[in-house]
Amino acid sequence: MVLVPLHPSKAGPAAASAAGNSDQAIPTKPLINLLRGWPAPSLLPVDQLKMATADVLADTGVVVDSLQYGPDSGFQPLREQLASYLSRIFAAYGVPNDPERICITGGASQNAACILQSFTDPAYTACVWVSAPCYFLMCPIFEDSGFAGRLRAVPEDDQGTDVKALERGFKEFESSPPSEPVYKNNLAPQRKAYRHIVYVVPASSNPSGKTMTVSRREQLVRLARKYDALLIADDVYDFLQWDVPRADAVLANKQTSVALPRPLPRLVDVDRMIRLEEEPIEDPKSSRRFGNAISNGSFSKIVAPGLRTGWVEATPAFAYGLAQTGSSKSGGAPSQFSAATINVLMRTGELDRYLQEVMRPALQWRHRLLIQAYEKHLSPFLELKCGGLPTTDSELPTTYGGYFLWFKLRRADWSAAAISKRAFAQENLVIAEGPLFEVKGDEAGAQFDDHIRLCFAWEDEAKIEEGVERLARVLRNWDEPEAATDAPQAGAGDFK
Repeated sequence: MVLVPLHPSKAGPAAASAAGNSDQAIPTKPLINLLRGWPAPSLLPVDQLKMATADVLADTGVVVDSLQYGPDSGFQPLREQLASYLSRIFAAYGVPNDPERICITGGASQNAACILQSFTDPAYTACVWVSAPCYFLMCPIFEDSGFAGRLRAVPEDDQGTDVKALERGFKEFESSPPSEPVYKNNLAPQRKAYRHIVYVVPASSNPSGKTMTVSRREQLVRLARKYDALLIADDVYDFLQWDVPRADAVLANKQTSVALPRPLPRLVDVDRMIRLEEEPIEDPKSSRRFGNAISNGSFSKIVAPGLRTGWVEATPAFAYGLAQTGSSKSGGAPSQFSAATINVLMRTGELDRYLQEVMRPALQWRHRLLIQAYEKHLSPFLELKCGGLPTTDSELPTTYGGYFLWFKLRRADWSAAAISKRAFAQENLVIAEGPLFEVKGDEAGAQFDDHIRLCFAWEDEAKIEEGVERLARVLRNWDEPEAATDAPQAGAGDFK
């Protein structure tokens, strides 16, 4: 794993001379970080948030509620805005405009922890199955909830999570299932423990960039229903999708309005549609109707991470049960003031305008810059796995999204970890090596030391190509003797 100083610009790898003499230090290259999966500072909607917070603080009918403890299920106006918005975006799939299906959360990560508290029992829930390569920072959340040593990697294929591999894993636990939850007998009737948890990112998965096909989504839901599994779908990139122009097409400029392509049905939509076909729900609030898939949404990628606000969409029974998690019952819904602020952005249409006129165009533009830089500098060394530009008129329009591109090393004798280490030592360049995205405790289940991930969302546009040039220089000169450095080291998590 690459090790990164907390402040590399002050103590970067080039700060020491080849002889290690600090009195003769050479100038430090500015740090370029193509690991960090954050929105660029220039993309944060500062002006819109100033307007929205001023609106909340000036509204005597809202300000007190927004600054007090919130109801367990969250700020009701935001629940209503989200229900209306999601029913419109996913109208093709009959998504109901129902606030009872929405629970406001403290973001996707915090919500995953709450789901594990309220819908698992370590004595009953067999495993947490993680689609691999995975978002690596999710693994400690599962471990903290009692599943250390019980995370299992499920590899991806061309359509997404490999359902055949997942079913083989489920069957391993069929011979002697426990009869009922042991430790968390307080869950019923408002909550329940699932036998299995499955974690996936169906759209623009981090890091692979893959989007799961509709047929695979249906297979996954049916499998979850068969084996009493809960699908936790991190749907954090669903609104950050764009059509990818042909390679020879010219993008007018990065300010061009970019509409959201027609989205695919989320796993929670597939679960609802199949359930309505096969098991009509007479009482939609029945505690027995928790469902087998939830949509874990977040405003971190589409507004700002610091707001720490998200939502879950699920059956009304699941959404209500989630609101009964102890931390929510004690403190009320998390992010009450942030929720009120985001509600203004949605109510006034500012969120949609920002996504259409700022965020999606910028990401589309940055994605293209990284692809072009790859083709110019890196294609002899790396194979792009997903998200390239169409090359001919006959090709169907493609859609891409998210923050990342995923590459496979072309040389069998290369190690992603070694490349990452050398890129930092020689070029003050931070990249994400494939082993970061292996499932903790089941690294052998799906290995990625021949892959790297590059992020196009964080760095300024000029630094994207410069970072690619630096990486290409490392790979081009790989077989030359490596110069010794006195590079300081710290955890790669500092630049997650």
